[in-house]
Order: sequence, then C-alpha cells, then structure tokens
Amino acid sequence: MRAVDIIIKKRDKGQLTSQEIDFFVQGFTNGDIPDYQASAFAMAVLLNGMTSFETADLTLAMARSGQVLDLSKVVDIAVDKHSSGGVGDKTSISIMPMIAACGLPVGKMSGRGLGFSGGTLDKLESIPGYRVDLTIDEFKKQLKEKGIVLTGQSLDLAPADGKMYALRDVTGTVPSMPLIASSIMCKKIAGGAQAIVLDVKTGLGAFMQTLDEARELGELMVDIGRLAGRKTVALLSDMNQPLGSAVGNALEMIEAIELLHGRAPKDYYEHCLHVAAHVLLLGQRAKDLDEGRRLAEKSITDGSALETLRVLVQAQGGDVSYVDDMSKFERAKFVDVVPAPRSGYISQVHARRVGEASVALGAGRAKKSDSVDHAVGFIIHKKVGDLVQAGEPLFEVHANDQTKLTEARQAVLEAHLFSDEFVPPLPLFYE
Repeated sequence: MRAVDIIIKKRDKGQLTSQEIDFFVQGFTNGDIPDYQASAFAMAVLLNGMTSFETADLTLAMARSGQVLDLSKVVDIAVDKHSSGGVGDKTSISIMPMIAACGLPVGKMSGRGLGFSGGTLDKLESIPGYRVDLTIDEFKKQLKEKGIVLTGQSLDLAPADGKMYALRDVTGTVPSMPLIASSIMCKKIAGGAQAIVLDVKTGLGAFMQTLDEARELGELMVDIGRLAGRKTVALLSDMNQPLGSAVGNALEMIEAIELLHGRAPKDYYEHCLHVAAHVLLLGQRAKDLDEGRRLAEKSITDGSALETLRVLVQAQGGDVSYVDDMSKFERAKFVDVVPAPRSGYISQVHARRVGEASVALGAGRAKKSDSVDHAVGFIIHKKVGDLVQAGEPLFEVHANDQTKLTEARQAVLEAHLFSDEFVPPLPLFYE
C-alpha cells in the first residue's frame, strides 16, 4: 500500500477502505508519510468529501493513533459534553457540577480559547492553583473518587489529530466537514466517552454560520458516534449573540458560579438546564427530558451542584475560597458603563465582533503562544428583542489599558444594532 495511491483514489472521488485510512493515519503519525502528502490528502477530502463510513473510519484511526482510555472499570457509564465554542459560552463550568451532583460521573478534557471564542481552561485558571494538566492516571483516579474531572487534553490522546490540525490551519483545509467532525469526535472517543452530548453552535459568532452547516456537522458527528458504538446526540443552539451576559475569563467564571447559586441571566440558565437534561437522559439517570431538567434544577436549589464545584476545584488544587467569595477574582483597573445611544429594540448584538473585541482587550489569544488577561472583558446587559431607553446601561467594558478600553467600547457599540419596530427574541435552540 502506498500513500500516493490513497491520495489519488480520494482525488478521483473514490471511497477509501478502513485499511487504507488506517495505513495513512498510522504512517502520518509515525512520520513515514510526510506533511506534503498529508496536505494533499486533506485537500482531496476538502474537495471531494467522505461518506459517513469513511469519516467514522478516519475518526477511529485518529483516536487509535495514541492512547484510548477505557473507563469501564472506573465508572458504569462515561459521559462527555462538547460545545463547538462561542462567545460567552461558559456552560461546562455550570453544567458538569449539576450532572455530577445528580449521580452521573462526568470527566471532560477541554481546550483553550483561540480566535474569538474563549476556552474553558482559561476561565478555570482564573482560580489560583487550579491544575489543568492532570495525567491520565490522575484523571481516572479523580473520576472514580470524586465523580467529576475537568482538565486539559493529554498529549497522549489522538496525536494524529494535533498533527493534522496544524497542517489544515496552514493549507486552507480547515472548513472540511469530515475533517472537522473527525477532529472533534476522535478526542471524545480517545477520552473514553461512551455517551456524548454535542452542543453545535450556529450563527454570527459560530464556526458554522448557517443552520444548514450546523445541521450537517451535527448529523455527521452523530453518525460517527453511532458507527463507533457511542450514544450520541447533537443540539443545534444559537450563537448570533453572546450567551449570558459575561464575556471574559474571570467574569464568565463568576457568572458560571452565580448560576449554581440560582442567579444567572435567563438565556444562560435555560441553556444550561436544557443541555444538562439531555446529558442526564443519555447517561441513563433520567427517564425523559422533563425529569432530567427537574433533577438538574434540584441540584441548584438544594446546593449540591455548588458543593460539587467546590469538590472539583479542591481536587485539582484550586483555591476553593473563590467559589464562596467571588469578590476575590481578579478585577480590571477600569470599568466603563456604556449607555444606549438611542431608544428602540435591540435587533443585533453581533457575537463575533464582541468576541474579537474581547481578544483585543487581552481576554483571548490571536495565536497559541499568547497569554491572557483574566480580568478583562464585557458585561452585555441587553439581548436581541429587548426594549431599551436612551441613556440606559447597554454594556460594561472591563479593561486594564485605557487605549484598549476606548477601542473596545467603540467596537462593542457598533456590534449593537437598534430598530424602531418590535424584534422577536432569538431562539436558544433550533433543533
């Protein structure tokens, strides 16, 4: 078998066998197949696509390129929840303690923010001491003993995906649906997940800007999960405007903890309960979505979800006093409350522009080597459909640099559009 023959077959729109895909992924991982051939392969896939069977084979081959966790001896069912990222999406920090408090063990490996969307790890690191570099043995031990883990991705998991992603980034092959789906799912499978809930974002602040694209990605990932023997469900959720109010690491961390106190923006609260209900249903802790929602809500009202967050933070070396006293979180030097320039209905809060403005403030990173400022960001007070009066607080800028504050203020002001006519609110979920 030769790599060039596999590339030619895909170039000519042929369907690859699982043996051919295995051969290619293994050769690429161990260095026998050079970058230029892997780049040609990625471009052939981008142009000609893959069947769901090919995509499942590619996903499993990438998962098997490193260590694949077997959690069956650790927990009765291993559940993972994945969000395709967005602006103000701090849901894992709220949802995972809710799920674990309902008796469903949940172990998650998260990523850092890149581009305009924030990363869960960056938010957690705004708690001093919180470790995101657990070894696989530590991951298993904590999952068994505490029932909850939230750490970074191990280098041992799916190394082929890391190599392939770096190539896709510089060869114009990032927007290939089979490559996106296999990249997400191979890490979930390698991480030992037996049940996976996928929160696929769509809209102005999402990678999938149209509902059709999001649906295609969601259906493909569910197909991969099914073919790989994993219970999988995909939810299509809105990312035209930021989720919740807070955008920025410490600010989002505070909002995520506030939810566990029963205090949170309505859209964020409803979003988290809906996703948690699906996770509890898939993880066989609820008989239907209504019961899943009731269980999740009860974990907030009885304080068990908040207690579970304390357990998580303490287990991973974080200063648990930050969970109880949120005034301890790092605060920005300057806070500017920006008034609405006119009266009317909010017709748009452009999520991507808000995300890009937060990166410019220092809350995110333009490239992987950038450091983040945990204190900076925004509090967005209004949602699409809200009626506002001129002079009413529209949003807040939290900044450590006066020049950056001025630029961010203007950018987020321009992200808000107004209408004299009534504008219906955006849905939280499409399907």
